[in-house]
Amino acid sequence: MRKLGMSALVAATLAGCSTGPVLDARTALWWQTTQDLSSDVMEGRDTGSPGYDRAADLVAAQFMSAGLTPAGDDGGWMQIIAFKDVEVTAEGTSLAVVPDDGGRRPLRFLHEVSVGPQWGLASSFDAPMVWRGWCRPLDMTDVSGKVVVCLGARREGQTTGGERLRAATQAGAVAVVNVDDMSFTVEPPRWPLAYARSVILAETVPGAPTIPVLRLAAPTFETLADAAGQDGAGVLAAAGRNEALPSFDLKARLQATFATRERAYASANVLGVLPGTDPALADQPVLLIAHLDGYGYGTPVNGDDLYNGTFDDAAYVATLTTLAQERAGRGWRRPVIFAAVTGEEKGLWGSRWLAEHPTPGAPMPVAVLNLDQLRPLYPLTILTTLALDDSTLGQTVRDIAGPMGIEVRPDREPERGLIRRSDHWPFMQRGVPAVSFLFGFDYGTPAHDAYLDWYRRRYHAPQDDVTTPIDFQAQADFHDFWFALVDAVADADEPPQWLPDSPNRPRGN
Repeated sequence: MRKLGMSALVAATLAGCSTGPVLDARTALWWQTTQDLSSDVMEGRDTGSPGYDRAADLVAAQFMSAGLTPAGDDGGWMQIIAFKDVEVTAEGTSLAVVPDDGGRRPLRFLHEVSVGPQWGLASSFDAPMVWRGWCRPLDMTDVSGKVVVCLGARREGQTTGGERLRAATQAGAVAVVNVDDMSFTVEPPRWPLAYARSVILAETVPGAPTIPVLRLAAPTFETLADAAGQDGAGVLAAAGRNEALPSFDLKARLQATFATRERAYASANVLGVLPGTDPALADQPVLLIAHLDGYGYGTPVNGDDLYNGTFDDAAYVATLTTLAQERAGRGWRRPVIFAAVTGEEKGLWGSRWLAEHPTPGAPMPVAVLNLDQLRPLYPLTILTTLALDDSTLGQTVRDIAGPMGIEVRPDREPERGLIRRSDHWPFMQRGVPAVSFLFGFDYGTPAHDAYLDWYRRRYHAPQDDVTTPIDFQAQADFHDFWFALVDAVADADEPPQWLPDSPNRPRGN
């Protein structure tokens, strides 16, 4: 296991980076660090990669220069976490549809079809394909020994992935294929995928393998259904209207061969703390958190295979370092923990580990202010706040944003499950009030168009890089808001409290 320490190479390599257009000294500092952390030198900061280690060294160096105290393992900056993963590799993996009337149609792995990686994944199968729509138990007629193709529904009230898998397994299917639900417009399906990889803690015993679970692009399904004499587009349109769906055979076999690779490695959270000034509040730290990891190298998009992760989430680790440097060692009443965590993109592993294994320097906080999913693509007039109505933090957010002319809204797209998809969630599960933010928008506006364009072309893609057209004034406005929020929470007389009617309030809080 490599010892994670400072790297003089980082500073020397990045010294020549340009700052680009800025509005003020704070924004200039933020943008410089954003560029540094998402430069090609950092290789996309994939969990467990040398590029991630270089980025972690850079963050630790900035925490040190800002006057923070190390809060990691054994008095250092790093909290080391051991991982293992399994990946379905493109080399050695092949999938093809073989129609009953002859011919063979290869499917492009990670471009139109993928498979959920798991330990003990079946190395191959060859079986007839049948469409069973919603894939409820009552739909699973005559599927034994077959590949069941389902609508990959994601909307409330429809079958979940787990329910479809259980129904297919109990009916004797050899695999289940979830077709993209194109009606889920709040989060449109994206291809290609960077890779098919699953990461768990090294101490975890993998669960028993299931039948293979695949994902299929909607246009590919439409082509297969049309070839079987069905109206593929019409079937998916009916699904979008929540109508009853027919069952039919796709008159073809799916032949699949999978190659997997397993690895073990370590990656680290970077932890620093600014001690508080009020001894009476010394046991009430506030946690500021953002994820340092990205996707690293993956499937090329337009010839680019490096997923730089500029706005997911290098830019908001840069917000942490910018705040630390601006404070220059001046503490708030409460201790404030600065955490740049690993493994978020692989399952919130860094924040889960920190929540379950607090260090002496970074004990369990009384509040978490998370930075993720923010993108200054348009003016900051609406701030969507996750967990807005779960604790008194919501009112603090309103008190600060209101005078700034920023409308504060709860999440209007709860079906996306964003509250459970970022690093505040493991702490909320353990009883800590938290908030996280997105730049909001109204439907049908230029801001909405910019958001959808980002999501379709840049999110989790190599195009999330420094060429993203951003609104620097919006970023400056967000920093004004967020820095003031930190001041308010860290200097308040009382810590945040859960609201009695919070649906996310753990028992006993």
